[in-house]
Amino acid sequence: MTAEDVSTIHILPDSSASAETQPYELVERKGVGHPDTMCDAIAERASRRYSEYCLKQFGRVAHHWFDKVMLFGGEADIDYGRGDLTKPYTVLYAGKGAYSFGDQPIPLRELLFDAAAEVLSEVTTGFDPARHLTVQCEIVDHQGAGRGHSRYRPQTLDDLIDIGDPRLVSNDCNLLHGYAPLSRLEQLVLGVEQHINGAEFKRTNPDTGWDVKVFGSRFGEHFKLIVNMPFLASQISSLEHYFTRKQQCENQIGIFSEQLLGIRPDLLVNPTDRNGRPYLTALGSVADTGDVGVVGRGNRINGLITPMRSMSIEAPAGKNPLDHTGKLYGVLARDLAAEIHNETGFSVETHVFTSKEAPLGAPDEVIIRLVGWEPDAEEEARVRAIVERSLANVSGITAQLVSTGVVMW
Repeated sequence: MTAEDVSTIHILPDSSASAETQPYELVERKGVGHPDTMCDAIAERASRRYSEYCLKQFGRVAHHWFDKVMLFGGEADIDYGRGDLTKPYTVLYAGKGAYSFGDQPIPLRELLFDAAAEVLSEVTTGFDPARHLTVQCEIVDHQGAGRGHSRYRPQTLDDLIDIGDPRLVSNDCNLLHGYAPLSRLEQLVLGVEQHINGAEFKRTNPDTGWDVKVFGSRFGEHFKLIVNMPFLASQISSLEHYFTRKQQCENQIGIFSEQLLGIRPDLLVNPTDRNGRPYLTALGSVADTGDVGVVGRGNRINGLITPMRSMSIEAPAGKNPLDHTGKLYGVLARDLAAEIHNETGFSVETHVFTSKEAPLGAPDEVIIRLVGWEPDAEEEARVRAIVERSLANVSGITAQLVSTGVVMW
């Protein structure tokens, strides 16, 4: 390994105030049924299904990029006691990928359809892929200028690369950030959405939809949540019934918030119905009525939108898990911050920068900022060891992305 193949690691004290001691804080989360979040999940599921297929059939993963996914919502016939999707969702995939390995075809279009069908069935109620989904595939295998053959038209096993191959280098220049721990407001926003779309809440409130959006604010110790949560039109008999059910759910959300963190926020559910217009959908998402989703427009890699924190604008979902550091180092920065926080107890920010073609285990710069830390040689050595161990195991992130999946929304 040359000097150029070693990361510069900075471990720095940070005298700025933590998020908890700032006077004001804003946080947002787009739930799993939001069209943008759907697109992130579909793109990542497509990458996993494609990678799994290639590993099973060929022993290695063919190069691919499925990170340009759009969802065009359908059309629905909605009224009290009725909610039917009359025009299907359309999922558009754009990117690059291989359609064959030598003379062996890769069923790319089928894999893409199955990925979209799986995700949409999980985050809506009553979704039937045969009736409710069309897929438009614009994945290309075009080769680059001056190349005899493309990585997207592999002919032999040598044209594919193993997970963890030491020849792997960063595919791009990227700047990623992570932090830990989550503030109380961040935990509240994330927890409330996950609770509403969790199995227990859906079991006791099966008439609620999935396109939940949660906005949180904190001014000093005053917490406020705005929750947008649809109901299934087929399960709501009247406007009066809607308001009754909304109040019941609002009470449950308030109780959960208090149980989670001992905080009872000011709570506003479905502010649009203040004009007498209830939030009703056919399958549980505004995608039922034509709304459009796009990869990368929603939550950051920790599942939140946090404009008052360091956060990357990378859209990791669907990117190649082998060498796209906008994806790999996003997971690394998030997990590294959590591990260092758990080890030291300090609030942590992690910043990872890489140039193109840098070895995967050696990004150019890794910066660790510890809030309130007084420099100490022993603790610095402990943190540095955590960073170096994590960098040495970047291929483990790839394996996890492919085998079990990493939630990034």
